[in-house]
Amino acid sequence: MLSSKMSLAFGRASWTSVSRGGSLRGLGMTGVRLMSTDGEEWRASNAEKRYGGLKDADRIFTNAYGEYSYHIDDAMKRGDWYRTKDMVVKGRDFIIDCIKRSGLRGRGGAGFPSGLKYSFMPKESADGRPSYLVINADESEPGTCKDREIMRSDPHKLVEGALVVGRGMGARAAYIYIRGEFIHERKCLEIAVQEAYDKGMLGKNACNSGYDFDVYVHFGAGAYICGEETALIESLEGKQGKPRLKPPFPANIGLYGCPTTVTNVETVAVVPTIIRRGPEWFAGFGRKNNAGTKLFCVSGHVNNPSTFEEEMSVPMKDLLEKHCGGVTGGWDNLLAVIPGGSSVPLLTKDVCDDVMMDFDALKQVGSGLGTAAVIVMDKSTDIVAAIARLAHFYKHESCGQCTPCREGTGWLWNILERMKVGNAQKQEIDMLWEITKQIEGHTICALGDAAAWPVQGLIRNFRPEIERRINECEAVQEKRAAAV
Repeated sequence: MLSSKMSLAFGRASWTSVSRGGSLRGLGMTGVRLMSTDGEEWRASNAEKRYGGLKDADRIFTNAYGEYSYHIDDAMKRGDWYRTKDMVVKGRDFIIDCIKRSGLRGRGGAGFPSGLKYSFMPKESADGRPSYLVINADESEPGTCKDREIMRSDPHKLVEGALVVGRGMGARAAYIYIRGEFIHERKCLEIAVQEAYDKGMLGKNACNSGYDFDVYVHFGAGAYICGEETALIESLEGKQGKPRLKPPFPANIGLYGCPTTVTNVETVAVVPTIIRRGPEWFAGFGRKNNAGTKLFCVSGHVNNPSTFEEEMSVPMKDLLEKHCGGVTGGWDNLLAVIPGGSSVPLLTKDVCDDVMMDFDALKQVGSGLGTAAVIVMDKSTDIVAAIARLAHFYKHESCGQCTPCREGTGWLWNILERMKVGNAQKQEIDMLWEITKQIEGHTICALGDAAAWPVQGLIRNFRPEIERRINECEAVQEKRAAAV
């Protein structure tokens, strides 16, 4: 086997790694890409520059498809754990500054600037409490299937990222909370953690840096609500997974009453590569305030459902046609797309023709990037039944702590089940909208919003379809009554 020869300059983007075929391939960046002017409308920006077409040399997740071994020796040949000691030794200010300059935003759904979030962790605790990093691997959002690919195929990126990010916030240890159903992924992750300990990358004097850091893998029991950061912390402490009231925020009082930051798997996993290649390299992808590369997971009515890495701000149409073989039956057969996991409102075809896949563009058209889990629905889809199915999911997963969510999610599902067959009155459409508004923003956590937004998207975009079903049902009932 070839041994890798790597040169790394922090703040610059030049390094070399062993490529897939075993030969050496340069991964240097020749220049920073031009970004669109701040404040432009998304359609004008899309017309000005076309994003996408990420090159293999720029991919962070080089084993996303599991073509090669995930074990540490092979991971090191792909560039993981290279000069990790240098990052750790440079300390928290250097690491946080690199993350801020890269423009990295959280990949778990909210899209909050990661460097800013990590900087909230207090540098010193007056009473000597340790700080903790908690990594949310409880990937339970319907349609989302990106983090599991990291954990089963590239787990050392996550483990190394935990050390680097943990050092960046002065954490004593990292807890990776993994979804209970992810049996294989958990085993891969546990093996990767043990391999890192055996190599001296974790534990006392991690990477010979003088910094002590431990990583623990904890698996849940399959509750969607534990994807919320405070519910996750409650579950880690052995309690029922129910969200806490905030404030106090986890950065002040989190796991075991200590300062804690909860963050997403993908967000943590990309940090070592960002520092190696330089924050300017990462910031050179995508539009301003939407920087970097991203794992997209596409399911539904496409010819090749898949999870892949692509540049931020790529047009949705390019994303589906280049990576997924297009919509089944052709682009004109497209009915709607949920662009960021089941909790964001759907978009109709006319919007999907031009919209870009980033935080700001999708927000401007009334949806969101979320976890970048794209659910495609062609014209064979019963759109009302599809949203009713999602409503049932959120009803089932509500922890019941907040009345608007506990009661309202059941009402949403019941009404949609009737609307599915047209057994409703037209005024109930506005009633359904009002229920979503009574749930949205009135709960401790965002599960209420997640339940309301898909229904709002249905009413906003497919109200005529609901009315058509009601009209048809009323006509049938009138016909039956006349026959009697």
